[in-house]
Amino acid sequence: MCGICGEYRTDGTLPDTRAVGAMAEALAPRGPDGNGNFSQRNVAFAHRRLKIIDLSEASHQPMIDSALGLVVVYNGILYNYKELRKELQDKGYSFFSHGDTEVLLKAYHAWGKDCVKRFHGMFAFALWERDSGRMILGRDRLGIKPLYFSSSGGRFRFASSLPALVAGGQVDTSIDPVALHHYMTFHAVVPPPHTIFQGVRKLPPGHLMEIYPDGSQKMEPYWSLSYARTKEDEVCDEVEWKERVMEALKTAVRRRLVADVPVGVLLSGGLDSSLIVSLLSELGQSGLNTFSVGFEAAGGELGDEFEYSDLIAKTFSTDHHKIFVQTEEVLPNLMRCVEAMSEPMVSHDNIGFFLLSREVAKSLKVVQSGQGADEVFGGYFWYPPLLDTEDPVADYSKLFFDRTHEEYGTAVHHKYVTEDHSLAFLQKRFGETDAVCGTDKALWMDTTVMLVDDPVKRVDNMTMAWGLEARVPFLDHELVELAARIPPALKIKDGGKGILKDVGRDILPHKVIDRPKGYFPVPALKYIQGEYLDFVREVFSQTAAQQRALFKKPYLDQLFENPEAHITPLQGSKLWQMALLEMWLQVHQK
Repeated sequence: MCGICGEYRTDGTLPDTRAVGAMAEALAPRGPDGNGNFSQRNVAFAHRRLKIIDLSEASHQPMIDSALGLVVVYNGILYNYKELRKELQDKGYSFFSHGDTEVLLKAYHAWGKDCVKRFHGMFAFALWERDSGRMILGRDRLGIKPLYFSSSGGRFRFASSLPALVAGGQVDTSIDPVALHHYMTFHAVVPPPHTIFQGVRKLPPGHLMEIYPDGSQKMEPYWSLSYARTKEDEVCDEVEWKERVMEALKTAVRRRLVADVPVGVLLSGGLDSSLIVSLLSELGQSGLNTFSVGFEAAGGELGDEFEYSDLIAKTFSTDHHKIFVQTEEVLPNLMRCVEAMSEPMVSHDNIGFFLLSREVAKSLKVVQSGQGADEVFGGYFWYPPLLDTEDPVADYSKLFFDRTHEEYGTAVHHKYVTEDHSLAFLQKRFGETDAVCGTDKALWMDTTVMLVDDPVKRVDNMTMAWGLEARVPFLDHELVELAARIPPALKIKDGGKGILKDVGRDILPHKVIDRPKGYFPVPALKYIQGEYLDFVREVFSQTAAQQRALFKKPYLDQLFENPEAHITPLQGSKLWQMALLEMWLQVHQK
């Protein structure tokens, strides 16, 4: 797990190595174990390394293979790199390292762009062909690893984070109206290629991008998620589905044990992380380190789920660590948390993951996490009502969107109010999937879009802020493909994730399975009052906020008058959503 960046020139000039160095410095938290640089002709790469696989200097990056004429910078892990290495050796390739970076490089030489279809893992990479001068960018199927880029005036730059690109300079940081609409409407999710800045874009998951010396570019997908069922699927009964899910999940968890350092688990006490602990125990993992975080209660809402994480830790004899965050510790760390965000992320639990990762990183470099199960297996409340809907676009937007377009028009400066970008995006995307019923359409949207730019990005940003690698077995692409074909009724039964609950009943305490659905609660950021309300007022009183005038004062005044009365359908604070964006802009907009 690392940070990558670089510059590619198409105007005949040399790359700006100083700018690339500044980008690399901004990525230092992602890779505290080493750094490297490469510059030749029209390209410059830089890399920050977190040593997980092959701890020797043989896997140093940028990795150069002069015999093959290739240079690569890479962030992520290929869980099947040993199998691919054997296959490549059988084809005559020899290796100078024992890591997965060299496997990726030689796999590209052997199979070209199709090499990504052989990869099991999470990755973002940039690869330069010395002889053709072409550069290839790639991102994993489900967007677990980020990849941002900017392109203007014969200069193409890329980086693992948006702030790193800004650190390199010469980036248009004016606000993208389409992205702002999505942020304020689509629950702070800004789908690719957009970001909140006009001058920064992000490579969509499951895509490759080619940049040529003449300045031309080509972007294309190499993977898509299908909800079409095979003949075998159609005759599969509930018991068989459960068995298939169990086997696929075991494989996913086993794959994510590949490391040359110990692997722990972020244990919330919910079904998803508990399943991971159980399966690791079954795989013979002893002395497993597990970590939970909790906060003080607020607004009558409990701030921890230690009752359940304690139960799982005791059941499977883990070395469990409970981290309790006092309310007074949240505010002093909020701005550091915002600094760690590649994009503004509104979820209350960002600070939870940030502080949890700080503690975990003191003893481990790798953890498994349960993110993705809700989107893949139907765990959210908006899926059941969509099963028989005749208008999935309208019904999904009512359940998921934070504001109507009309309310959006009253909230932001008039220059950003144009068309209903979020509704148009939803209509377009729902028309592109082969999913038939509304529930599957919503699951497809959430798995391929919302998940990428909310929970997955949150986990990546907050863990990597402390040099901690988080692996997500529920986003194993083969498991995701299997889950897509499961009849939706089996996924949403029993209040959601029914098929996963069936799997869990064979291996987990029923108390964990039959509990009310929990979230990662930080009540103080949902029920904004007292010093938190004062903090938000201070955010909007800053000169930068006054000059930016992004939000209309009457709308803000209405929210300040009674913050708890303005909660989104997904139970988030509208005031916090706007404050978080303003905070992020004050930190990152240069």
